[in-house]
Amino acid sequence: MADKLNILFLCTGNSCRSQMAEGFARALKGGVLEPYSAGVDPKGMNPLAVRAMQEAGVDISRGTSKHVDALRDIHFDIVVTVCGHADETCPAFPGKTRVVHIGFDDPPQLAKDAKTDDEAMVHYRRVRDEIRAWVATLPESLG
Repeated sequence: MADKLNILFLCTGNSCRSQMAEGFARALKGGVLEPYSAGVDPKGMNPLAVRAMQEAGVDISRGTSKHVDALRDIHFDIVVTVCGHADETCPAFPGKTRVVHIGFDDPPQLAKDAKTDDEAMVHYRRVRDEIRAWVATLPESLG
């Protein structure tokens, strides 16, 4: 069997979408992918993202929000930007790293007017489920 593909999920804050993608990639595709996540402006782990993932049976509570520069010594086969800002500000990667953009809505932004965490969770769950469905197609869907 070939080596695992090193895949980086990159977003702005590395607090929600990229963490979800890394968690699902590890849980669903750990046999073929070595997933990582990072941000271009790390903000810390989002507790509602952690909660949404726990509901789906994936524990990301021990994840850490990190800047993409912290992973500069790792060769990535694929970098997936999961938000527009990360796509626009994505740093250059050496070698044959493929950079692709697969955008997902930002749960904190969607939930900004929510009155309670339970109300906000509707948005986190929807985006979580979209990310899970997409991760389930990897690596084949990346060509």
